[in-house]
Amino acid sequence: MSVPETSLIYVHGFNSSPASHKAGLLREVFERAGCPERLHVPALPVEPKAAMAELDAVIAGAGPVALLGSSLGGFYATWLAEHHDLQAVIVNPAVRPWRLLDKYTGIQHNYHTGEAWEFNPAWLDELKRYEVPAISQPENLLLLTQTGDETLDWEDGWDYYGDCHRYCGLGGSHGFDNFDAFIPLILRFCGIEIHA
Repeated sequence: MSVPETSLIYVHGFNSSPASHKAGLLREVFERAGCPERLHVPALPVEPKAAMAELDAVIAGAGPVALLGSSLGGFYATWLAEHHDLQAVIVNPAVRPWRLLDKYTGIQHNYHTGEAWEFNPAWLDELKRYEVPAISQPENLLLLTQTGDETLDWEDGWDYYGDCHRYCGLGGSHGFDNFDAFIPLILRFCGIEIHA
């Protein structure tokens, strides 16, 4: 009996959606390779507990998987990798998001869909529950970061993921410039073999 092939779950960032630039680039790669079903890009609820429930459900139903998380999605992917023993690539992560998101009050609009929603301050405590104080299997994680990140302090991630596989690019942005050039590395690290 053949072993099922590993799929990739892309975990988008705060106030983002499956319509994000990185998700689109990944979709193109998997479609070109003729295996679009091996890429999962769930639309995550803004409430952390609900987002994690959604991600747990995708992991449970997708067979063997690896994770790719960006920004807040990197924070979520770190917890999920730790608790499900998964390979994960973390891009410009929010290391302690409860310290970053406390400034979001009132009505917000999703970057891609325009959908209006209101940030609930109680979600900051929910986020704290998903903190991984120390990564127990650093060999499972690859950090990709750029010093030009205008949203987060890249050094927070560099320090926190200090024992993991790490790459730091000079300049760049929070969106991670030239992301498409890193997709082959991401797939190789995750043990995903596709032939574009």
